Amino acid sequence: MQLRNSTAILTGASRGIGVVLAEHLARKGVNLALAARSEADLEKTAERVRVYGVRAITVPTDVQSNTALQNLVDRATAELGPIDLLVNNAGIENYRRFHEFDPSEIEDILRTNVIAVELLTRFALPGMVKRRKGHIVNISSAAGKTAVPYNTVYSSSKHAVVGFSWSLREELKPLGIGVSVVCPGFVSDTGMAFSWMKGTKAPKVAGMVSPEKVAEETIEAIEKNKAEVIVSGGLGKIVDVFHAISPAMTTTIARRSGLYDYLEKQTR
Repeated sequence: MQLRNSTAILTGASRGIGVVLAEHLARKGVNLALAARSEADLEKTAERVRVYGVRAITVPTDVQSNTALQNLVDRATAELGPIDLLVNNAGIENYRRFHEFDPSEIEDILRTNVIAVELLTRFALPGMVKRRKGHIVNISSAAGKTAVPYNTVYSSSKHAVVGFSWSLREELKPLGIGVSVVCPGFVSDTGMAFSWMKGTKAPKVAGMVSPEKVAEETIEAIEKNKAEVIVSGGLGKIVDVFHAISPAMTTTIARRSGLYDYLEKQTR
């Protein structure tokens, strides 16, 4: 997909990977509708991207609200023009033993990470189908490619995003619309992972990547219409290969490396 002078919706644009993604898209000449719950933080992101000469609007959005998602598409289209690119980046996670989750927390994670992704795509897609042009990129996680104990709800939600992305890609291929799924591992410096890790590093077997690396790989996935990209360090780079060959081997490596012990400590 040609990015320059295109129009994109980016969710989760107020912090973490979202801010870095917004900057990378702006450098490519993409006009942006920035969405997240915090209007003040969204405006900070908008100020950072406008220096690249693109148009950027902020649309405070609770992605758990169907009405808010439809409003996001409507405003982006009215103020910036037809939507060429949708980046589903918003997500939440909570490390906890599964039996200790409050049911409302499970629902919040699934509504944000799965249902909102599918509904926003549903609202943005008719315009793309009509013009037979567009691209959808879903930010999943390496947790969506293998077992991640103590982060079970998040992991299951990201498995769903991977499956959704692959299925939708095949459905839209005849219409000239691309779909990519990006699966980051542990991300340093910013974003959800760094906050729950309290600034500590993951075991070497997992490795870490910068948010800039995630953004670069996402841009490449869009431009080259890649189906799936794993963005990780260490053995995480080939977690999908290991898991496809033998899920038991993957979990054995993770357990023996101390990764599961490390994750369990984050629940305390």
